[in-house]
Amino acid sequence: MANEPKKPDFSNVQGGSQSSAPPPAPKADFSNVQSGVESTAPAVEPAAQTYTVVKGDSLSKIAKHFYGSANRWKRIFEANRDQLDDPDLIKPGQVLKIPADND
Repeated sequence: MANEPKKPDFSNVQGGSQSSAPPPAPKADFSNVQSGVESTAPAVEPAAQTYTVVKGDSLSKIAKHFYGSANRWKRIFEANRDQLDDPDLIKPGQVLKIPADND
């Protein structure tokens, strides 16, 4: 053993590690968050459709097609007062505005 190399002495080494990184940030607290949707955009009414009158049409028939009820023909008539004076006098080729069904 006389010729054995001297082994390093680590008896004064202490365990542990140190980092220069900052400690982790505290976790975010979302316990008071409430769900919901809001918009600052102005409300937009759905765009009106158009319908081209064909031979045999009536406002009642058109209302039945678009709204499911022939009794709602007045809605189409009122939306087209600029071109209709009499709800019974619609002509093939006329392009009628069909208001959105809000009911």
